[in-house]
Amino acid sequence: MEVVEDLYKRRQPLPSMDAIYFIEPSKENVVMFLSDMSGRIPLYRKAYVFFSSPIPKELVSYVKNDTSVIPRIGALSEMNLEYFAIDSQGFVTDHEMALGDLFGENVEKSRKYNDCINIMATRIATAFASLREFPFVRYRAAKSLDASSVTTSHDLVPTKVAAAVWNCISKYKSTIPDFPQKETCELLIVDRSIDQIAPIIHEWTYDAMCHDLLNMDGNKYVYEIPSKTGSAPEKKEVLLEDHDPVWLELRHAHIADASERLHDKMTNFVSKNKAAQLHQSSRDGSEISTRDLQKMVQALPQYSDQIEKLSLHVEIAGKINKLIRDTALRDIGQLEQDLVFGDAGAKEVINFLRTKQDVSPENKLRLLMIYAAVSPEKFEGDKGVKLMQLAKLSSDDMNAVNNMRYLGGLATKKTSGGSKFSLKFDTQKKNNAARKERDQEETWALSRFYPMIEELIEKLSKGELPQNEYPCMNDPSPTVHGTSQTASIRTTQSQPANSVRSRRTATWARPRSSDDGYSSDSVLRHASSDFKKMGQRIFIFIIGGATRSELRAVHKLTSKLKREVILGSSSLDDPPQFITKLKLLTAQELSVDNLRI
Repeated sequence: MEVVEDLYKRRQPLPSMDAIYFIEPSKENVVMFLSDMSGRIPLYRKAYVFFSSPIPKELVSYVKNDTSVIPRIGALSEMNLEYFAIDSQGFVTDHEMALGDLFGENVEKSRKYNDCINIMATRIATAFASLREFPFVRYRAAKSLDASSVTTSHDLVPTKVAAAVWNCISKYKSTIPDFPQKETCELLIVDRSIDQIAPIIHEWTYDAMCHDLLNMDGNKYVYEIPSKTGSAPEKKEVLLEDHDPVWLELRHAHIADASERLHDKMTNFVSKNKAAQLHQSSRDGSEISTRDLQKMVQALPQYSDQIEKLSLHVEIAGKINKLIRDTALRDIGQLEQDLVFGDAGAKEVINFLRTKQDVSPENKLRLLMIYAAVSPEKFEGDKGVKLMQLAKLSSDDMNAVNNMRYLGGLATKKTSGGSKFSLKFDTQKKNNAARKERDQEETWALSRFYPMIEELIEKLSKGELPQNEYPCMNDPSPTVHGTSQTASIRTTQSQPANSVRSRRTATWARPRSSDDGYSSDSVLRHASSDFKKMGQRIFIFIIGGATRSELRAVHKLTSKLKREVILGSSSLDDPPQFITKLKLLTAQELSVDNLRI
C-alpha cells in the first residue's frame, strides 16, 4: 500500500506503517514533522526524512533535542532536489510570480523581493548539488548607476541572485560528499531584460505553436475520439512529452515542415499496409477522418499505438494550420520579423493597423510590444498613445506595453557603445534592428528570428563575453578558464560552415523525405550521448520566465557547440501567460489566480 499526502492536511494515523517525508527544510515543516512523530502513539511507526535542500544546523539541533522522536527516525538526509525538470535540458524553480515579485512597481520595499531571490538561488544551487557540478557563476551586471531609479533597482536582480547562488554553492565543497573542489561547468545568470521580444513574438515551431495557439493546460492536450459503441465522442487527454517519439522528432521543426513530415508518414504507412488502404476513404491520404483511423486501429491492432500517435499529431497540425489561415498569421509574422531585423518601421506598422482591421486585439498588442522593444523612442510622450489608439488597444493592453519599461524597455535609451552588446548594429544599414542576420541552415519562411541567448551562449563558449558586462563570482584564473575556452573554440571551429539563409522564402513548404517509422529521423538518433565528455556543460538561467524558443535554442546549441547546454528559469511562459504577468507588474496585489496557466 502506498499513500501520498500533504504535510499540512489532516491525515489518518497509520501507526503500523513507515513514512517517507520529502520536505523543504523550514522551521514550520520541521515542527509539523516532530508533531507527527512525538507523543505516546506517533502518526507513523518510523519516519525516513529527506530534505529538499541543505538544512540549517539550528534545525538539526531542534530535531536532536526531541528525544522521543530520535528513536523513530530511520533516516535524516539532504536530497538537494528543489527544481522541476521540463525536459532533458530544461528546469524551472517554480516561481510563477517572479516577474512581479522582482520587477514590479516598488517591489524592492517588499519582503517578497528578498524571499524570492533567496529561495530561487537555493533552488538553482540544488540543481548543481544533485548533478555534482561546481560552476563558474557569471551574471549580467547592472548597466549603469546613473539610470532611472526604476531601472537601477531592477537592474541589480541578476547580481543579487548570482551572489546568493554563489553563497550556497561555495558551501557545498565542504558539506556534500564527492562535490567537486574545482570548477566543472559554466553558469550564466541573466534576466528577462536581455530579450523582451522572445516572450512575445510568434514562434513558428511545432512546440511553440501548440502552446501559443491551442490553449493547452501545461503539456496536456485534450481531443475527441469516436466512441466504439457509436455514441457521443469520448474526450481523451494526452501529454506532449519526451515519451512520445513523434513529438520528440517534430517539436522543434517549423510548422510547415512538421505538417509535411506527418503527411508523408501517414501516406507512407497507408501505402505499405493493404488493410489500412481498405479503411481509408480519402483519395490522397491528406485528410484521414477519425472514423477511418478508428477502423485502421481495429483492423491493425499491432500498429494501434503508432496509428494513434500519428493521427493525434495529424489532428493537432491540422488545427494549427487552420488557425494560421483563419487569423492571417503569416502576414502578422512577416511584419514582426521585419521589425526585429530592421526591415520595417513606423510606416509599415501604421499601414498594417489601418488596413488589417480584423486582426485580433492580442495580435495587435503583441505587434506593438515588439515595436516598443525595437524602437522605444517611438513610444515617448504621446506618440505611443496615438499608436495604441490607432490599434484600438484597451487600457489593460496599453498597460502591458507601458510596463515594458520595468524590463528595461521604453525608458531605456539605446547607445551605440552601451552595455547591451547584443543590440549593436550597423547604423549605415539598419537604424533600428534588434537582431542582426545570422547564417542559418533553415530556409523556411518566418524562421529568421532567434532568441538573444543564442548569441550569449555562443560568446560564453568562445570566451568572448565581456568581463565588465558579465563578471564572474569565482574570479577564475586565466589558466583554468583559458584551457576550457580553448577547447570550446576548437570544437566550434570544427563544425561545417552553415549556408546563408535566404531573407524571404518563395515557397511556404518544401519536400522532405521521411518514412512512417515510429522514430524515423528522430532527434534522438542523431544526438550524441557524449556531449559531457566533449566539453564542460553550459547552464543559463533566466530570471523572470523562459520561452519555448529559448528551450529550443539550448537543444540546437548542444549539437552545434558539442557541449551540453541546459536552460533554467523561474518559469516557462507562453506569450499569453507572459503578457498577463506583464500587466500585473503595476497591480496592487499579485496572485497566481489571475494567471491563465
